[in-house]
Formats: sequence, structure tokens, C-alpha cells
Amino acid sequence: MSIKINYKIGLSKNKSFNSILFVDEKFNLSRLKNYLSSSEYSYILDLLQTKDLKKEILSFDFNSKKKIILVSLKKNIKNNEIENLGAKFYDEFKSLKQSEFSLNSDIISLNSNDIISHFLHGLRLKSYSFEKYKSKKNKNKISITVFGKKKISFNNKVKFRAIEEGTFYTRDLVSEPGNILHPDEYAKRIYTLKKFGLKINIYDEKKLKKLGMNTLLGVGQGSVRGSYLVTMEWNGAKNKSKPLAFVGKGVCFDTGGISLKPAKFMEDMTYDMAGSAVVVGLMKSLALRKAKINAVGVVGLVENMPGGNAQRPGDIVKSYSGKTVEILNTDAEGRLVLADALTYTEEKFKPKFIVDLATLTGAIIVSLGSEYAGLFSNDNKLSNQLINAGEQVEEKVWRMPLNKNFDKLIDSKNADMQNINYVGGAGSTTAAQFLQRFILNKTPWAHLDIAGMAFSKYGGALNSGGATGYGVRLLNKLIEDYYE
Repeated sequence: MSIKINYKIGLSKNKSFNSILFVDEKFNLSRLKNYLSSSEYSYILDLLQTKDLKKEILSFDFNSKKKIILVSLKKNIKNNEIENLGAKFYDEFKSLKQSEFSLNSDIISLNSNDIISHFLHGLRLKSYSFEKYKSKKNKNKISITVFGKKKISFNNKVKFRAIEEGTFYTRDLVSEPGNILHPDEYAKRIYTLKKFGLKINIYDEKKLKKLGMNTLLGVGQGSVRGSYLVTMEWNGAKNKSKPLAFVGKGVCFDTGGISLKPAKFMEDMTYDMAGSAVVVGLMKSLALRKAKINAVGVVGLVENMPGGNAQRPGDIVKSYSGKTVEILNTDAEGRLVLADALTYTEEKFKPKFIVDLATLTGAIIVSLGSEYAGLFSNDNKLSNQLINAGEQVEEKVWRMPLNKNFDKLIDSKNADMQNINYVGGAGSTTAAQFLQRFILNKTPWAHLDIAGMAFSKYGGALNSGGATGYGVRLLNKLIEDYYE
């Protein structure tokens, strides 16, 4: 579905446009007299007597070619609620044959720019679909022309468009099949983002071996594809302040390795790189909107395959940090990729904080379903900021415990630690506890386990099913509210 937004000064002169008009929660029409003909006004006033005013969107067929659509705004409406209204609008009218709409910005007396921006933002986010490999594509278009003397600021247009582009890029990456978006191809795609002003460095297997990133390399050694660490730097601050760091797990396909997964639903493991896709989409968004911060994105890209050279259960590997890990289960691979990436990010960039994202454990889905990402952190301030940002954009996180008492579950008799807890229980927490061991210099750190959030079979408020792009808007909000 294509969404086209136009902006024009003055009233709509095209009487055939479907009209979108905002009203209060009681559907009071008094403010609309200047924007409707007398016949339209009388017609709607009469029909309102028969309508369910508990609905947020009401539609009236004025004639065979024109609808008048009233969108109800309650008092003190929140931005995310306005975005949800935009998404509902899309769902209701996406199949309409007459798909040209006019929207008047002058009707809203308070914060009209924000209301319209958020409404259109929600509409666009909901409209996403991945049809790249379909021979017959959806050619429907929705065209919305925003009329009125009140202009939407240029900054708002740029900001929302950048967030959408970043979110869509993340969704595109997650939606790609494993035979297309393997680590070699993924690294090449990230490199193309340098045209937006990002500084990109790609570390291939030769460089990674020299650096000693053996936990990351061990995961990918059974695949014919390469393994990579890719860094993306955005320097948008005028000073040389410490960057904000975002680290993502990029397992492009996860068979489980020698500890092979069951065949049922293994096709979903194309999205085991969603954490990295969020980081890539976020960095693209920051560059597009020229965010006034310094930031770095780091992703580890591997494919976990059961080849003749694959890592075995019982292997012991030495990480970039110098700590050794006994591999008891090759399907607990994401934490091995992140281990080297986290230590390298902390040592190389000395960031203000590190947030990592990964589809790390099925256990987090048992705990939180598809409503919250699991948040684990060594820092209360950063945790509270993430919780607040998540509430603002409805990409929610729930803080889970970390405690030294969990360490005994991942201590190994043969190495510094083992990569899984064989005793049972606390699967997500012991995975996070493992990651925390690779934060060496007490840098504020948060781990987001997004296994239940990255992909949705049934869709959500702002997505129609499939890859959600969860995390791009959350982290953008974190940056916007607390660090710009």
C-alpha cells in the first residue's frame, strides 16, 4: 500500500475528496460549520442521532463518491493514542476505491501540528507490508492532502519520516528470508548506509580472529557464509561527548547448530537477527533526522549451522574479554555473539551507556508474551528512562531481576562460565547474567530481550503482522527525551 501525503495552504477546493475532520469526544460539530457546506452539516447532524458515539471514527456517505469522516479526540489525548487512531483509520479505509482524502489542520485549536503529525505517523506505520517476493503486488494508494493555514513544522516532517524510514528498514531486514539476507549480504547492505553520513567499519573473519573474538566466530564456523562485526558511527553532536551505544544480535538464521532445533517453526528463525535490525534501523533514522547526539551501533552477524566444522557441545572458547566459555548447548548462541560485541563496544568507544537488543530466549515469551520486552540492567536511571520511553510510544519493557545468586547457575567446572543453565528455570535471567559478565568497566548497560516483540503473527496496533520493527521508536524516544 502506497501512502502519499501533500501539504497545501488554504481550504480544499476539490469537492470530490473524502474529508477527514477532527471533533471532540462528544462529536460536537459547531467548529465544523466553516469547513462543511450547509447541506453536509445538516446531513451529518441528523445522522449523528442514530450513530454509536462511543466509536472513535464515524463515516458518513454524503454521495457515491464522497465520505465525510469524523475522528474523535478525547481530552488530554496522548500521542500514542493519536497514532493508534491513524492506524485504525488505515484499517477502515485501506480498501476504499475513492482513496483521496482532505484533512484540515485549522479545525484543531490546540497542538494541531502534533495531532496531525502523530495521526499520519500511525497511519503510515500501519500501512507497511512486505511484498517484495509476491508476483502480484497491492497497487492500492491512499492520498491525503493536508489543507489549512496552520503549517506542520519542517522539523516534525523530517523527524517522523526518519523514524518511519528506520522502522521500515528494520522490518524489511527482518522479513527477508535466510537465503537472501545471510551475513555476507547483510554486511553489504549496512555498508550502503554510509551515504546518509554514517561511518561504517566491517570486521571480517580475518580481522575478528586477530582481535580474538572467538565466541562470535565459534557460532558461525559451521556455515559457508562469513561472520562479521559491523560498527556504525553517527557524530551529530558539536562536541566530542561520549557516544550512546546500541548493540544487536544478528543471527541471520539459527538452526541451533549441532544442538539442532525441532523442525516445527524453524522457518521463523529468519528473524533471529531482529536485534541487529533494530540497531541498523535506529542508526539510519538518527542519520536521516540529523540527531544532535553521538551514537554508535554495533552488530554481530553470523549464521548458526550444523556443518562439518560447526562448534560442538563441550567446546571451550576464549572470548575477546579474555574470559573462557564452555559451550554446553550450541543453540544458546546469541549470548556468545553479544559477549564479544559488548566488550569490544565498551573498550573501543567508551560510551555513555550500552543498550543491547536480542531475540535471546524463548523463556521471555513464557514470562511476558508479546506485550513487553524483558529489560535487564545494572543501572536504575537507564532502566527508568527506557520504561518511560516505552510507555510513550507503546513499545513497552518490563524490568526483570539480575542478582549475583544467579551466577552459580552459569559457573563452569571447566571454564570461567558455561553458556546455559542446565539446572533449569530463570532462562532469560541467566542469559542476561551471562551478558553482564562482559561489561567490564561498570558502564551503564541494559539488555532488551525482544524475542516476543520482534515478530507478530497476528499484528499489533501499529503493524499488520510479520516483522514489527519493535525497538526503533523506543530507542529514538529514549534519545529524544533524555539525551538530545
